[in-house]
Amino acid sequence: MKTVAGKKVLVTGAARGLGKLFAERAVREGAAAVVLWDVDEPALKDTAAQLTALGGTVHHYVVDVSAPAAIAEAGAAVRAEVGDIDILVNNAGIVRGNAYFWETKDRADIDKTMAINSLAPMYITLEFLPAMVAGTGEARVLTIASSAGLVSNPRMSVYAASKWAALGWSDSVRIELEQAGHDHVTMTTVCPTYINTGMFDGAKGFLFTPILEQDDVVDTSWREMKNGTPLVILPWTSRLNKAISGLLPIKLRDLFLNSVGVYHSMDAFTGRKN
Repeated sequence: MKTVAGKKVLVTGAARGLGKLFAERAVREGAAAVVLWDVDEPALKDTAAQLTALGGTVHHYVVDVSAPAAIAEAGAAVRAEVGDIDILVNNAGIVRGNAYFWETKDRADIDKTMAINSLAPMYITLEFLPAMVAGTGEARVLTIASSAGLVSNPRMSVYAASKWAALGWSDSVRIELEQAGHDHVTMTTVCPTYINTGMFDGAKGFLFTPILEQDDVVDTSWREMKNGTPLVILPWTSRLNKAISGLLPIKLRDLFLNSVGVYHSMDAFTGRKN
């Protein structure tokens, strides 16, 4: 896919951060329609207005993607008002706390994290993938997972679990599409380390692995999504850490990841204040 011009694009978590940048890419590239989903109505309206001013045909919906019923309702509304979606960007995500797992105070945080990071991409994709498969035009599903889905990390066990699930699901669906001969639809999963969005304020980069800039992540993800690349790992050190983790015995793996700083990267995490 050389361009998204003429395509209908839906982005979740679109009010700010990566989601807003993905939506802006779609508008600037000439998408026929750009659909924004987010739970933050004031920020969503602001983003929709900004993108409309750029010349985009923008539709925005207030959607709590942690609620399956809300996803189904919004999916039906999009199909009725906009039509079938050609490109889906599963970007919405959440991270809570930096405590050890046994120090978890509110079990609702576990449910919310799994609902938004793991289940929502599945439910949302199920709203639009059948039409992609049934059609003949090129279609794409881009899911933002995390390097936490590649390598275990303390103080983020639930978040890591949610991203492992997202990665396993997305890559499995990719294989299913290939086996069924639906080559016009591709799944791309992106696994970045910490990104400078505010979501991971306080988290530390580690050896040769700085905090990533939003524009760099979006540029790479957008390009590889159009190329149909199955898995994108950012930066190269995360791919190295994954490879080493698969080769070394667990104790040596832990020693290595601890020594390069991975296991202490969440020690001072605060996250976005609001």
